Amino acid sequence: MSVPAAPPGQPKKAATAAWIGSALEYYDFFIYGSAAALIFPTVFFDESDPATATLLSLATFGVAYAARPIGALFLGHFGDRLGRKKIMVFTLILMGLSTFLIGCLPTRDQVGTLAPVLLVMCRVLQGISAAGEQASANSMTLEHAPSDRRGFFTSFTLSGTQGGQLLATLVFIPIAALPEDQLLSWGWRVPFWMSIAVAVVGYVIRRTLEETPAFTQQTESEGVAKLPLVVLMREHWADVLRVVAGALVASVSTIFTVWALAYGTSESVGLSRSSMLWVGALANLVALGAIPLWATLSDRIGRRPVFLIGAAGSAVMMFVYLWAISTGAYPLVLILGIVTFGVVYSAANGIWPSFYGEMFSTRVRLSGMAIGTQIGFAIAGFAVTFAAQIAGPDGDDWFAVALFTTALCIPPVLAALTARETHKIPTELLGTRAPREKNDRERVAA
Repeated sequence: MSVPAAPPGQPKKAATAAWIGSALEYYDFFIYGSAAALIFPTVFFDESDPATATLLSLATFGVAYAARPIGALFLGHFGDRLGRKKIMVFTLILMGLSTFLIGCLPTRDQVGTLAPVLLVMCRVLQGISAAGEQASANSMTLEHAPSDRRGFFTSFTLSGTQGGQLLATLVFIPIAALPEDQLLSWGWRVPFWMSIAVAVVGYVIRRTLEETPAFTQQTESEGVAKLPLVVLMREHWADVLRVVAGALVASVSTIFTVWALAYGTSESVGLSRSSMLWVGALANLVALGAIPLWATLSDRIGRRPVFLIGAAGSAVMMFVYLWAISTGAYPLVLILGIVTFGVVYSAANGIWPSFYGEMFSTRVRLSGMAIGTQIGFAIAGFAVTFAAQIAGPDGDDWFAVALFTTALCIPPVLAALTARETHKIPTELLGTRAPREKNDRERVAA
């Protein structure tokens, strides 16, 4: 039975809701990354040992990624049972609240070791929220989209993520330029307080969105799975492993946005905070245009080749980018940062929502995407912490960090090479055996 077409305007409305919601949500998520690199080592940790303080601060960035698989289990389960819309609203409110609370936390000087403990607790809530946000938004846009344009429409979720990262960076540029005493006392709190708007704006946008035709038909015809995780592990375990491996490509993002920021502003390089933040801002601005272009290309030539360009290309470009930072030549850093993150990485980043989502059937799509991506993202999140250790006591061994990043790009390449191509499969047949069996028969006949 074919899935009925979405009502007129719903694909665009779903893509818009996914873009704006993801932008607002990941604004919250990424301002933490900037603060973890630039502010938190001084505010929440022992500033008498700067190297250890930075390492611990970057570790708290990874804590949210560790919480993501747990959040994915619960939110994936309820998303496949209750629908995509409810999860999209819940995750947005949770992210806005937890981020606002970070801006209200006391510092180490005020309450001692309780300060970093409270920081970690809020960061865990951020991670749980992020675990369900992308999977629910991706499922919503994919299931609303026309079959021949799923890549394009689903890419809006990741365009929103880049938009949120851009907004977070732009907000932090004037904050980072404040005098040191103002920055460390009240200035760093302002971007976190602004996140209260996330819950309000996100709720207004998403509450009017209709549930997807695919999920509605699944509910009415066969009903929802009582235990989506059991169905997922029984029928799609190999694809879950592929998604886990593919999601490791996110290490490129975390190394670029957090470790490279800390490295570029360190004493060994000496670039200013504002100049390095502008690299990220302009790279994300370029990514806003590159992501839908790569996604449109994947609708024509397939998901696998575009994803491979992004994964393999990022492994090479991270060497070049980190080398540029080591030279301290800012024009070179700016240009290569834009190419690495804004263009090359966008090839993988822009099409993974459709690439991963098309591996699963409607009844377990949200669970499959959430669990698979969040396990991979958890590893990618702690890549920053490992990079800080690999970089040595002075934090300047960029070659070792680049080599480490390249190693993390190998599993995504293997995942893409072993996956089947899905861009021409009708939405109602995604995640079923029928397309593969048909292709097998055609090969035998040939």
